[in-house]
Amino acid sequence: QAPKKAKKKTAEASSNVFSMFEQAQIQEFKEAFTIMDQNRDGFIDKGDLRDTYAALGRLNVGNDELDEMMKEAPGPINFTIFLAMFGEKLKGTDPEETILNAFKIFDPEGTGVIRGEDIKYHLMSQADKFTEDEVNQMFTNFPLDVAGNLDYKNLCYVITHGEDKEQE
Repeated sequence: QAPKKAKKKTAEASSNVFSMFEQAQIQEFKEAFTIMDQNRDGFIDKGDLRDTYAALGRLNVGNDELDEMMKEAPGPINFTIFLAMFGEKLKGTDPEETILNAFKIFDPEGTGVIRGEDIKYHLMSQADKFTEDEVNQMFTNFPLDVAGNLDYKNLCYVITHGEDKEQE
């Protein structure tokens, strides 16, 4: 009878993984998994990771780096494990409201935007200081508007949902 219990636990765990995400997110993860599963065997292995990096233009990925990535998985990486790994990574993300409230400190008028220069100053001078490159990367991913402001409401949405509101 013990094997039945173990089997039930596995099925329970995998069904919980799927309940962590909306259907559209699961579909996006499935597309990403399919792209990464270069040899189409239903599992992402070290060779698939190397090929994925090569497809993205990074040809000099070392075996040590690939081994470290593979060690993050509890076993062979099928789609359910892939989804569970992303679930674990995203689980630590604060709720959208918490992140919004942090930004609102810099937006006393409640406009939904913060001057780009202000956010750059604070990111580079407070707590876990950002480098100039990190700030520029953020502005590349979340460009300032014509007035030089950051739409932090959209940024918070993307952090917690993984996509722009406009794309839905």
